[in-house]
Amino acid sequence: MQFRQQALAKLQSPEELDLPVRLARPQGWLALGVTVLVMAAASVWAVTGSVASTVAAPAVLTHGQGSYVLQSPVAGQVTAVLARQGQQLPAAAPVIKVRTAQGTSVVRTVAAGRVTALAATLGQIVQTGTDVAAVEKVAHASDPLYATVYVPAENAAAIPAHASVDLTVSSVPAQKYGVLRGRVESVDRTAQSAQSVAAFLGDSQLGEQLTSKGRPVAVLVRLDRSAGTRSGYRWSTAGGPPFRLDSMTLASASVRLAGRRPVDWLLP
Repeated sequence: MQFRQQALAKLQSPEELDLPVRLARPQGWLALGVTVLVMAAASVWAVTGSVASTVAAPAVLTHGQGSYVLQSPVAGQVTAVLARQGQQLPAAAPVIKVRTAQGTSVVRTVAAGRVTALAATLGQIVQTGTDVAAVEKVAHASDPLYATVYVPAENAAAIPAHASVDLTVSSVPAQKYGVLRGRVESVDRTAQSAQSVAAFLGDSQLGEQLTSKGRPVAVLVRLDRSAGTRSGYRWSTAGGPPFRLDSMTLASASVRLAGRRPVDWLLP
């Protein structure tokens, strides 16, 4: 009965056609405007913006020309070791002497560099082709270091020129001194085998280790220089470590890839 009385009262009320119609409250218009602005900004960013991504890969600090393995060209017994590990040698410098059936032969460096490993020992019997030393090809001890990063082949095409690289050096506590900064210098588009990696680094074990998950692509990274640090390079912290870096030091690299547009994720 109560509802019937309300309905009759409604029919008897005037139409109020002379009153303005309120479509929305001011708060509603404000919320609508904010929503439109947010959607417009998202649409512009989806078309023109990009999302940065990175790839993690192992790296080795080296000089730019790499290393080589010095092998004995003759068979015999080592009678003298004329070089020491860490020594800087010119090209054709004597490294060891080998006594053969024909006389004494001297094994010499192929190119100037620093002896990073010395495998030959006094009295050792060597065969033709035996590894006797590893020599890093560097003209001067002050030559700058680079980082050679071994990136999975499927990520190599996405690395742009001069991409930023962060390196966590194995001999430097990252929690205290931060990461080493660098930029991509070049990308070798050829996948590296264990033999080619070993030939460049002068270390067959590293060659096997760096290719254990497939054939990677070598990315050469130029380290950012800084006169204000003890190492001579730029770090994410103000001073970096209080010591210099050595070549053939292992590191873990984070390489920034070319940004992808968000709209690409929605389009096939």
